[in-house]
Amino acid sequence: MFSTSLTWNDLQFLLQGAWVTILLTLASIAIGTLMGVVCGLLRALLPRATLPLAWLLDVFRSVPLLIQFVLFNAFKSIAGLNISAFSVACVVLGIYAAAFCTEIVRSGVLSVPLNLRRASRSLGLSYTQDLRYIVLPMATRVAFPGWLNLVLSVMKDTALVMWIGIVELLRASQTIVTRIQEPLLVLCIAGLIYYVMSLVVARLGARLESRWQEND
Repeated sequence: MFSTSLTWNDLQFLLQGAWVTILLTLASIAIGTLMGVVCGLLRALLPRATLPLAWLLDVFRSVPLLIQFVLFNAFKSIAGLNISAFSVACVVLGIYAAAFCTEIVRSGVLSVPLNLRRASRSLGLSYTQDLRYIVLPMATRVAFPGWLNLVLSVMKDTALVMWIGIVELLRASQTIVTRIQEPLLVLCIAGLIYYVMSLVVARLGARLESRWQEND
């Protein structure tokens, strides 16, 4: 007969951790997308002038995220910055997401055929109008699948914030495992919650893509 020491309070604790994971994902993706769009446009339109920016973003893409968390948290303590661990996590995850989002946006902008842009200019559109009405709409559709994958990746990467003291879903599950010593059950439940959250994001993205196709 199956028996467990897992209680309803434990499940609520896991859901609270899942909510922290969602908040971290939303905040970091908002930061990363805003920075990524700006940097991506600069990298696509001014490639040579933005080479230093490209090198800087390469650092954030190359250095493991865990090291970035530890270093930024240590810098916060050394500099005496009075910011919460949650804010540190949002900043680090946001910059990390921006480094990848920049390349996603850049590739989307560069995917727009140059002849199409020349045609729009020959029809009288200004440079700004060309970007707004031709380049950005087409680039968005190309870049959206990559951006959606970035969202799912960042959601899983939030598990690393446990190393700076934030109780998100994985940290909550480990706390419960330590108490009741049932790792298989608890981690299966945590994995199911991650799956449900990822499935919701993927389904919303697929629905948005289908609407774009219907409007074509």
